[in-house]
Amino acid sequence: KKRRIYRPQKKRTVTYLVWNSTVADLTLLALGSSAPEILLSVLEIMSNGFYSGELGPSTIVGSAAFNLLIILAVCVLAIPNGETRAIEHMSVYHVTVIFSIFAYMWLLFMVEVISP
Repeated sequence: KKRRIYRPQKKRTVTYLVWNSTVADLTLLALGSSAPEILLSVLEIMSNGFYSGELGPSTIVGSAAFNLLIILAVCVLAIPNGETRAIEHMSVYHVTVIFSIFAYMWLLFMVEVISP
């Protein structure tokens, strides 16, 4: 998305590229919640001669399950009694579901088929 702003000091119009706020929020959420286990998995793989150990896949799957179940439960419990919330843009959640399923299938394929 582009935004045009007139700059009176320079007497010209400047065009800025603006991120979609949903994409920015999801990117920050993904980096913040998944960075520790990804780093742990990378360190384990590098220390094992690029062979997967028990810690890497378990950490990622466990963290994803925690994010899905516990964080979602806390978000639901944080809504006061008698109030409701609605999701405005369901397309973001559809994309998240599709890529999550792909990521789990890829992980299963890598651990069960490719890894020795």
